[in-house]
Amino acid sequence: MSDPIIKRALVSVTDKTGVVEFCRSLVDDFGVEIVSTGGTAAALEAAGVPVRPIDELTGFPEMMDGRVKTLHPRVHGGLLARRDDETHMAAAAEHDIGMIDLVCVNLYPFEETIAREGVTEEEAIENIDIGGPSMLRSAAKNFESVTVVTDPSSYDEILAEMRQNKGATTSRTRRNLAERVFGLTSSYDNAIWKHLSGDGELEDLGPVVRIGTEKVQDLRYGENPHQNAAFYRLVGDQSGTLADATQLQGKELSYNNILDTDAAWTAVREFSEPTASIIKHTNPCGLASRSDIAEAYRVAHSVDPISAYGGVMAFNRPVTAALVESIFDNKQFVEVMIAPDFDQDALELLSQKPNLRVLKTGEVRPAGGRYDVRSVEGGLLVQEADAVAEDPETFRVVSRRQPTPEEMEQLLFAWKVAKSVKSNAIVLARDTCSIGVGAGQMNRVNSAHIAVEQAGDAAVGSVCASDAFMPFADSLEVVADAGATAVIQPGGSIRDEEVIASADERDIALVFTGHRHFRH
Repeated sequence: MSDPIIKRALVSVTDKTGVVEFCRSLVDDFGVEIVSTGGTAAALEAAGVPVRPIDELTGFPEMMDGRVKTLHPRVHGGLLARRDDETHMAAAAEHDIGMIDLVCVNLYPFEETIAREGVTEEEAIENIDIGGPSMLRSAAKNFESVTVVTDPSSYDEILAEMRQNKGATTSRTRRNLAERVFGLTSSYDNAIWKHLSGDGELEDLGPVVRIGTEKVQDLRYGENPHQNAAFYRLVGDQSGTLADATQLQGKELSYNNILDTDAAWTAVREFSEPTASIIKHTNPCGLASRSDIAEAYRVAHSVDPISAYGGVMAFNRPVTAALVESIFDNKQFVEVMIAPDFDQDALELLSQKPNLRVLKTGEVRPAGGRYDVRSVEGGLLVQEADAVAEDPETFRVVSRRQPTPEEMEQLLFAWKVAKSVKSNAIVLARDTCSIGVGAGQMNRVNSAHIAVEQAGDAAVGSVCASDAFMPFADSLEVVADAGATAVIQPGGSIRDEEVIASADERDIALVFTGHRHFRH
């Protein structure tokens, strides 16, 4: 079938940007008849664009406060009739149904309405569009004959193609526009479902979970140059997350940048004190808390300056000029920096490094309280986001020796750090700073050896955290022999008694939390 020339257009838009100019071109350049509804018709008439009211087409007035105006056979018959089917065209002729060749519709602003503070249930319900999605779906289903437009940014594209094709659009364009329609209506219905069901944050993990996303940006490539990739955010309130952060300067983010930045930002949000994290390959190579954010950075950087080079940094306080000057003094190459805010003096200094990616979140939300979504081949894993939320009052000291108050303070710090380290995780800490990190090993004792080697002489007087139970006494023995004085771990191994006995033999304070913090 040849591309149909557009002779009649039905126009009904909430967003009236450019609609007058679009319709004027349709009328003046191509002789198209414009049929329109309510406010759109009034806007076109006021601008001098000839328009036919919808009730003249249907023979019925708009009624019920505008709830019923386009739900009529003379609308949907004109959209759905197959032009190459003789029975369809005979039925249309019998019932005086004229063809509609173009539909220009956008929907009531439901999501904008429910986002307003204090919006009532009645306001939300009245902004559920019925006629709009119905017309869009009818037109999109019959894309072989009907052009459907939902976005004002498409108007010039449609007009240009009509000029090139003697008043018609191409089959490829109509199909592409139809694909956009079904994406739009799917997202629109999902937003309504989530609002009415109270499922905005996937609270119940029910039998059906609808996860809406919107593209943030295309990426140059994925983990490797031969992999295509893009970054999407979950639809809904994502304030305070990396997905909603504003990039203030720098090159575009890469796939690996995003993973590392999320790990860094998640790590610092575990702490109420000013805290800096430096991340490499999603693991902290330095994490420290201090009373001053610039000092927290200096200490975190001193842990492993070699690994810190080319890393990603996160801060749970606004970035100051003093902090930036410290980074420059260290001649540290930084891929990404993320923080709730940046002082103006700090931004002026950072502008000297135009390739450095600088991200502002606007706020610091506590860790957890959301859902993690990860993919496996053919499916998704959805879980509550992990956070160190357990009460230290519930911890059990299982060794003969009680930890000192200073040791307990350091144990709690190390415990929070361990949650941000790839399992099997062993963390040595002192003076609220990670001094040795063993991450991602296939057995825990190897992680202990790595942490001890990194800490060196600083291991003497440190404390140790293990993200999951120590299955044997060997891991505890490695860190104790290096000079650690206290260990915190979940407990729960069938060999707990052996581990406890080893701790008592070495006068180690051993604390069981009852919770683990695996990070795969």
